[in-house]
Amino acid sequence: MDMGTFRGITTLLILIAFLGIVAWAYSKRRRKDFDEAANLPFADEQDEVTDSDRASPGEVDARQDKGDKNT
Repeated sequence: MDMGTFRGITTLLILIAFLGIVAWAYSKRRRKDFDEAANLPFADEQDEVTDSDRASPGEVDARQDKGDKNT
C-alpha cells in the first residue's frame, strides 16, 4: 500500500466521522438537550432577588474593605 492510498483511506474515515457527528448534532432527539444548554447563560437572570437577600446600609459599610491605612 503506497502513501496515496493510505491518505485516501484516512480522508474517507475522517469524512465518515465528521458526517456522523453532524448527524448526531442535528438529530431531533438531541434538540431538547441543546436548547437547555443554549439557555444556561440566562439561568441566573431568572432568579429573583428578595428583600432579605439585600444588605442594609449598615451591613454594606461593615463589609467594605478599609484598605491600607499606611500612607
